[in-house]
Amino acid sequence: MVNFREFVTSSGLRVFGGKDSANNDKLVLEAKSSDVLLHTAEPGSPFVNVGAEASKVDIKEAAVFCAKYSQDWRDGKKDVVVNVFRRCDMTKDKRMKEGTWGVKKEERVRVRKGDILKYEEELGKLKNDG
Repeated sequence: MVNFREFVTSSGLRVFGGKDSANNDKLVLEAKSSDVLLHTAEPGSPFVNVGAEASKVDIKEAAVFCAKYSQDWRDGKKDVVVNVFRRCDMTKDKRMKEGTWGVKKEERVRVRKGDILKYEEELGKLKNDG
């Protein structure tokens, strides 16, 4: 059993994210062809699987989750660009290092700094209450 990060959107959709490069590969390999995945435009973030039935709101919330755990956010503390794509548009060849994938077509979502800070604040409240 592989342990992924988990997040539940406001609509109740369970979203899964990788924890490291090997975990990211497992998450992508387990994804169905029609699943929507997220990853920051910059290297060093979890792949996030929102499934095939995610709404635009679910994707936006999952993009904040993806951005929060990225090196781009950790190092810059500014807006983060997240790519949105389907599993069927991803490729990997033997020369690519662990956790690295090619993507044929993608959309971009800009995650605002304020949204990430709000999410971090909510996480802090959960930790203090729990």
